[in-house]
Amino acid sequence: MTSPGYRRPLMIAAVAIAVISLAAVAAVIAVAYNGGVAPVWVTSTALYGLPVAFMLAVVLMLDAVRQRRRQ
Repeated sequence: MTSPGYRRPLMIAAVAIAVISLAAVAAVIAVAYNGGVAPVWVTSTALYGLPVAFMLAVVLMLDAVRQRRRQ
């Protein structure tokens, strides 16, 4: 039972995007707590990164289900 070569890079990308997004959320909260406004790119990373990571995780899960049903 070997996994296809594209699953591991997608998983690593999903984890990296999620970690970066959570760091961006923390940065936005810290800047807002100090009364400032976070840069647009940090806010965009926080806003769009987690949904992208979640969608990648869903794709990986559906692929795993599809692969298991074939066996």
